[in-house]
Amino acid sequence: MQRRYLSLAAAIATTMTVTLTGCGSGPGSDDVTLKLIAADYGDSRPNGSQNYWDELARAFEEKNPGIKVDVEVYSWTDVDKKVEELVKDGHAPDLAQIGAYADYAAKGQLYSVDKLVTVSTQANFTPSLAEAGEYKRIQYGMPFGASTRRLFYNKKLFSQAGITSPPTSWDDIAHDAQLLKARGVKMPFALPLGPEETQAETMQWMLSGGGGYTDSIGKYTIDSPENVKAFKWLKEDLVGKGLTGVDPAKLNREDAFEGFADGDVGMLNGHPALMKQAAAKGIDYGTVELPGAHGKAKATMGVADWMMAFKQGGHRAEVGKFLDFVYSKKNVEKFSGEYGLLPVTTPASQAMLADDKYAKFHGFLNQLANAEFYPANKTSWPLISKTVKAKMGAAVGPRGNPSGVLTDIQNTADTADSAAE
Repeated sequence: MQRRYLSLAAAIATTMTVTLTGCGSGPGSDDVTLKLIAADYGDSRPNGSQNYWDELARAFEEKNPGIKVDVEVYSWTDVDKKVEELVKDGHAPDLAQIGAYADYAAKGQLYSVDKLVTVSTQANFTPSLAEAGEYKRIQYGMPFGASTRRLFYNKKLFSQAGITSPPTSWDDIAHDAQLLKARGVKMPFALPLGPEETQAETMQWMLSGGGGYTDSIGKYTIDSPENVKAFKWLKEDLVGKGLTGVDPAKLNREDAFEGFADGDVGMLNGHPALMKQAAAKGIDYGTVELPGAHGKAKATMGVADWMMAFKQGGHRAEVGKFLDFVYSKKNVEKFSGEYGLLPVTTPASQAMLADDKYAKFHGFLNQLANAEFYPANKTSWPLISKTVKAKMGAAVGPRGNPSGVLTDIQNTADTADSAAE
């Protein structure tokens, strides 16, 4: 008798839940509402990402009656933390477009990409980006917004200093920076190792010296001889000779970019968004592939942000429909063009390469296939990134010890990896 009453109560509860939540797939009261938390790529309210997503959601809803999309956009300072809090409180969004996916994948909280989108949508992702979105060889992270890095130089300042061609090696950088300094340029080479994006500038110099954060099998190699050599060179031949203008540990990327746009920086490593910023201030600039120790760097750094889908809400089919729409060629190309980013799918990339309107993007885009990315598939990466931000700026300062700092970070990485096994 007790079992009968329990079964009846469960049936009533189930009926009430269906009635009250309206989680069917039909129109009206049975609409499914998908929750998306996304990052803001805009540099002002008029071109903020909320506008992009609102327009995209309306277009999707018109084609898919019964599915609503509610998007909340947060700054990059807050978005990862917001998603983390929602997941921790048991209210994971259906979708999140943030900076890292591996922790959630490792905990079994995400749908794999093959369970969400059509075969053609998954196949369209740029292969290097799709691979970077894999955790234990299964793709959970869908790239959303990508960039590569090139060296920017101010043509006017170069000409005034008597420099006739951009640098192609570290020796060239040091030589040209000396000429710029002698000409009175405030920051001959801007080296942003402040806390904002230290992990990016660090990786670029690692790659230019033939090193990197990890080896070919994903093991951390932070204190490799190549990396130590790169940061000793920065300390002794660039920072130590006053060629960065300011203490790198106190210079953030945003300020370095602003300095370049104001005409106070001779050279720096930058991504496509800097082109728009510099052009708006009338700066005549050029870009070249990153110089290496003795010639072109072995690789450029690629950066991708990630879209992921959480299982908790159970809206796999509806999420998949929305993602197929998000990653259509038209929408990927529109987002990339609007925010100065590189397309993350092959069809949109081909369209951008064929369009002279995007000619200045072509150098960045041609590097994407062979770019190297943060080890975002490692659950230890957020900790290592945070540690790099805290330590690398001081490593190239007057009292810095690049070898010691890189070894300390390597030890932290080894411990974190061992704990994750």
